[in-house]
Amino acid sequence: MVSESLHDFFRKFAHRSSELVGSAWTFIGAVIVVIVWAMTGPIFNFSDTWQLVINTGTTIITFLMVFLIQNTQNRDAKAIHLKLDELIRAVQGARNGLVNLESLSDEELKRLQQEFERLSQERGQSEEAPAESSERKIT
Repeated sequence: MVSESLHDFFRKFAHRSSELVGSAWTFIGAVIVVIVWAMTGPIFNFSDTWQLVINTGTTIITFLMVFLIQNTQNRDAKAIHLKLDELIRAVQGARNGLVNLESLSDEELKRLQQEFERLSQERGQSEEAPAESSERKIT
């Protein structure tokens, strides 16, 4: 399906981009660009066009990075929620295989989410008529 492949492509692109952009080498490269830009100021008499170059470049980069950062944050939040669901469901023996949920594909995260929903429904059905002695009220 085109939509799924587009989502998968963007997920991989956002993940790789965030790793690249978050590296020390990218920061050093950005500092070099700013230094070169500043050094060319006298050549261009610190003109409005000279200033516009850096302003436009940084604005475009910031605009695009917002979407990549948001994608990464959304995936991290979903993974954290699934991890918490696992801990709540199985306090005594949480599955160690869920430690690296952030690296799962969107489809794998969706399957895990459906599993927890199914487990929750099964648990709800088995506790519809609990014995009086085992009932607990949450306050």
